[in-house]
Amino acid sequence: MKKLIIVTLIVFSLGLSAVSTWAAPAQPNIIVFLVDDMGMMDTSVPFLTDASGKPKRYPLNDYYRTPGMERLAARGIRFNQFYAMSVCSPTRVSILTGQNAARHRVTNWINPERNNAGANGAPDWNWGGLKKGDVTLPRILRSGGYHTIHVGKGHFGADNHDGAEPLNLGFDVNIGGASFGAPGSYYGEKNYGKGTRRSHHAVPHLEKYHGTKTFLTEALTIETRKAVANTVKSGKPFFLYFAHYAVHAPFDSDPRFAAHYKDSGKPAPAQAFATLIEGMDKSLGDLLDQLDKLGIADNTIIFFLGDNGSDAPLGHQHDVACAAPLRGKKGAHYEGGMRVPFIAAWAKANPKNPHQQRLRIPAGAIQHQVANVTDLFPTILAFTGNAAPKGHAEDGSKLDELLSGKADGRRKEQFLMHYPHGPHRSNYFTVWRDGDWKVIYHTFPNDPPIGGKVQSDGARYQLFNLANDPFESTNLADSKPKDLQRLMGGLITQLKRHQAVYPVGKDGKVLQPMQP
Repeated sequence: MKKLIIVTLIVFSLGLSAVSTWAAPAQPNIIVFLVDDMGMMDTSVPFLTDASGKPKRYPLNDYYRTPGMERLAARGIRFNQFYAMSVCSPTRVSILTGQNAARHRVTNWINPERNNAGANGAPDWNWGGLKKGDVTLPRILRSGGYHTIHVGKGHFGADNHDGAEPLNLGFDVNIGGASFGAPGSYYGEKNYGKGTRRSHHAVPHLEKYHGTKTFLTEALTIETRKAVANTVKSGKPFFLYFAHYAVHAPFDSDPRFAAHYKDSGKPAPAQAFATLIEGMDKSLGDLLDQLDKLGIADNTIIFFLGDNGSDAPLGHQHDVACAAPLRGKKGAHYEGGMRVPFIAAWAKANPKNPHQQRLRIPAGAIQHQVANVTDLFPTILAFTGNAAPKGHAEDGSKLDELLSGKADGRRKEQFLMHYPHGPHRSNYFTVWRDGDWKVIYHTFPNDPPIGGKVQSDGARYQLFNLANDPFESTNLADSKPKDLQRLMGGLITQLKRHQAVYPVGKDGKVLQPMQP
């Protein structure tokens, strides 16, 4: 099965307009373009492939409109087996630290107001989130001469904790980032939630747009473009972490695109979700246009991705529905909950650019090898000539070979997803992928049923061969006992290596995964 993850990194170079005497700046600019709750099927860009490895379109690819993503994919490489954590805060902290959630222990989405470990959840998980002294990507880049910009959703820490304010984490600028993960409203007429019953989720720093018809996605894009232009004028390289609140609920329909979906036959919330996708995509296109206008497109590398699987309001989270033909959605242990779109591209090809000579990204290519969100940290640091302090544990590995369109024979195609929490869409589970095989361990396989369905069909173990069964239709746990034991051995070893925390039983005892 092929892994996808969708975070968007856009590296902007400091170079001015291209002329005959043009020379690239010493450091490229970098942007991570991250979309909330966007799965790999929430786009007109096909990420899944046929038996020959060529893109294969499915009905959802024809439902969504994402010309900006099409433009980016045509200029670079897309990954079809890119993984993220299945909920948001764990992925976001992993991007900033290069660590798997099992290690940094932000293993659940962060409720800003109260500890949401769950009744049997790991009591010593990192609810507070990131702290001022933590090693982070923006902090390292800032020490290396970069101007660091945060725009949009933060969700790195709870209220009254350091991580609630991105400025505490190495960013020079914060526009719109706070402790919460969902906006109070997408509508400027509703002040993005301020003064409504959702005031506790009102997006900050956008007061100039209050009372206007400026949709939240557009307001953040306008402010991003201003921040980029000002930094280019200053002559400093920059790291832009542009994390849209879209396409997270509430599913407020973007009126600019509503007409495109009114005759789709899909329910109103699903239509609204599609407008959020299209608005996000317009933002990407507007940013690409600005790079051209500023003359820095050929010195800019873009990494685009999502933070977890799709949350499109279509079907049950354990079925084949909103991420069809993949099974599952946000929060689930199936592929639809963890695979995200990921595209890497230079904003404009220029074979004479020395940065592009160092990292040649083929146009219109597809990478089939497994990668994940922890890989961004070492990749960006190495490419910009920076390094993490000694002693900082990293779980990711550089993507250079994969970004070049090559196969990396030394790479371990593995991914660990640990969720010692509940109640949620899937409760108290751990996933371990190793090569073509994937095992899911359920601490409480029958408790509780979610949405009227038992999350694991009553099984403690689920085993899938993703090469033969990419859509996870047949549980092989009973018929392949040796493979199950091998995969569970790997899962248990990885949790110990990451010093993971575990759920607890009703008697308060720690419940570690066990072999069948």
